[in-house]
Amino acid sequence: DRINLLLDTVLASFLQTGSVSWLYYSDRLSELPLGVFGIAIATVILPSLSRKHAAESADQFAATLDWAVRAVLLIGLPAALALALLAEPLIATLFHYGEVTDRDVTMAAQSLRAYSAGLLAFMLIKVLAPGYFARQDTKTPVKVGIIAMVANMVFNLLLIWPLAHAGLALATALSAFLNAGLLGYLLHKQGVLVFQPGWKRYAVQLLGGSGLMCAALYFIAPDWQAWLAFGLWQRISWVTGLVILGGSLYFAWLAALGLRVRHLKMHS
Repeated sequence: DRINLLLDTVLASFLQTGSVSWLYYSDRLSELPLGVFGIAIATVILPSLSRKHAAESADQFAATLDWAVRAVLLIGLPAALALALLAEPLIATLFHYGEVTDRDVTMAAQSLRAYSAGLLAFMLIKVLAPGYFARQDTKTPVKVGIIAMVANMVFNLLLIWPLAHAGLALATALSAFLNAGLLGYLLHKQGVLVFQPGWKRYAVQLLGGSGLMCAALYFIAPDWQAWLAFGLWQRISWVTGLVILGGSLYFAWLAALGLRVRHLKMHS
């Protein structure tokens, strides 16, 4: 994805002034949940997968991968939706100072929404790749990555004209889904990624909680134009309050539907 970002930056330099900065601001924000949660989960599961592969425990290997996918969805789905819903407020709170104009905020928000559409895919790549590395298969993720990189260039050329800088971000998101989809499909085909019981119930829990969170954020958050007039502490207090509210509603819904902390523990 670093190569994709470099290519996006090169192409953005040919677009209107500010495009490179808008992509940079939105990429920084979308990297936050990826870096904190996606990479953390990947770091946790790799040694566990390696041990289970060495012990020839295929069932436990599959269960660990399934746990990782569920963990990514637990955090990644609400994070992606919150980034999309609060794009202008978040960009304004972090970057709307000094030379950054109101227009910069709205334009960067466009690319942030496009990146947020691919956040789940970016996180899934991080946890599916260890399913190969733990089995000493480094070639397949590289091959899939190359396919996704070529696809990203094609998507760039298709989307840059109608959507400008946001098209470049959307191309990155689409190629990430292709990458994650191929990794998951090949693991499933090899019998390595086997979905465990309880997915229907889990889907209802996550979708319901995410829907409740989105409704609250949509109706309670001030209009995005108001954020441009807010001072620093107003922005920080509003963002903090909205994050606490959204997170509380999301996890309250999960708890109400029977999800407990013990269900989230990885079997070592």
